[in-house]
Amino acid sequence: MATDASPKFQQAELIPVPPQPDYSSEIAAVEHDGLHFSQFMIAGSVAGMVEHMAMFPVDTIKTQMQALGSCPIKSASVKQAVHSILKSDGAGGFYRGIGAMALGAGPAHAAYFSVYEICKKRFSGGNPDNHVAHAASGVCATIASDAVLTPMDMVKQRLQLGNSPYKGVWDCVSRVLRQDGIGAFYASYRTTVLMNAPFTAVHFTTYEAAKRGLMEFSHSPESLSDESLVVHATAGAAAGALAAALTTPLDVVKTQLQCQGVCGCDRFVSGSIGDVFQTIIKKDGYRGLMRGWMPRMLFHAPAAAICWSTYEAAKSFFQELNNSNNIDNVT
Repeated sequence: MATDASPKFQQAELIPVPPQPDYSSEIAAVEHDGLHFSQFMIAGSVAGMVEHMAMFPVDTIKTQMQALGSCPIKSASVKQAVHSILKSDGAGGFYRGIGAMALGAGPAHAAYFSVYEICKKRFSGGNPDNHVAHAASGVCATIASDAVLTPMDMVKQRLQLGNSPYKGVWDCVSRVLRQDGIGAFYASYRTTVLMNAPFTAVHFTTYEAAKRGLMEFSHSPESLSDESLVVHATAGAAAGALAAALTTPLDVVKTQLQCQGVCGCDRFVSGSIGDVFQTIIKKDGYRGLMRGWMPRMLFHAPAAAICWSTYEAAKSFFQELNNSNNIDNVT
């Protein structure tokens, strides 16, 4: 009799076993997977535009502080930089070059976040604690986005200089093409990638770790799926500040290369990173490598908070939209 009954009890559907809650997987599930490639691009584009437009005045102060030569800024003082900009161009001087950034930030961040999401999914294997995958994904993202943004970033920085000789974005583009050729738009690309590779590696790794830690600390297991604006903003600010501080020397070199020969700034024959480093140290000592570190951190901490909050909110919007469409299709 026992042998006759055993097959009935061997059927899985007759002995359902409820799965044990796995809270770490619940955190991982709040990654908004399932979005279309175009939705990642739109979310990233919106986030980048909001970030750079909101923080542009701080970026102008940083650029002028980092440009050596006979440009107005001779000191790494934020106060003196602000006074110099107001004296030479008025309040509008803080927004010189914003048109170039508006043209570049959207497409660049669309590439930035979409490449990051794709690489993160492929490299991490679904493990939310795979920090190496987050770092590698960030590096891939910056290589793609810098190829889009570098030309407009060069135009933006030249327009940000005090007493800039250019009337606007298109005047700068046409004159640089005529005088220096198309290569001038990518003179700092190698330095930018070398700077942004460690920047994004630190940034994305810190953000993912901080976000996960804050979620575990802030929420009970029953509400792990409710990612708050505060979590994204705090994790983004911490990631942006740390990454900015560690990569300031390379950012100074990038600014030097992009502004060379303009407004009395030094021109570099070789354009090598080592040559620029030596020039900065010779003229301003090792402290010159940290010029603009304060406005750089003041830029990237709130900028990252704004960017990540906007990006995650946009992803949530698309996730809800996709779920709504799926329900409508079923019914």
